[in-house]
Amino acid sequence: ASEPAPTPANGVSAEFISHLTSSQRQLYAFILSLVRHTADADDVLQETNLVMWRKWADFTPGTNFDAWSFSIARFQVMAHRKRQQRSRLHFDDELVDLLASEAATAYETPDPRRRALSDCLRKLGSEQRRLIARRYEPGGSVIGMATEQGRSPKAVSEALRRIRKTLMTCIETTLAREASP
Repeated sequence: ASEPAPTPANGVSAEFISHLTSSQRQLYAFILSLVRHTADADDVLQETNLVMWRKWADFTPGTNFDAWSFSIARFQVMAHRKRQQRSRLHFDDELVDLLASEAATAYETPDPRRRALSDCLRKLGSEQRRLIARRYEPGGSVIGMATEQGRSPKAVSEALRRIRKTLMTCIETTLAREASP
């Protein structure tokens, strides 16, 4: 029996959402470098996100989220490869391990934008954080959120747009402040 995915109300925090959303581009590039086809990379990224969502309670706060997510992605790539044995191009597990190790090392340097996003997410009000978290959880959609809240999809989209604009302004201000002497 499959364990239900946690929701923000039962253990997944804004911290997880912040880490997840800020790591997607690098995680996708890493996965794509191992599977070679964008459709496969999309599938593996989705599977990786779901596994991270389910295993969030196993993540040790203060440790390297990127290393943890890349490790999960590596295992998801291997599982995907086993399902796709008919493919003409095969990487052996040793090569995947080597590539995974190299990519994880490359992403250990903290990204100032990700740090700024994390700081800015903490500055949002609890309702704003809840809306952003709900939107970016697996299966989260504006229509679903609107139905849950008894609001129109347009109203939810507008609220999310304002939150994103607030985050962007905060991130730009934070980065500019850090860059000035």
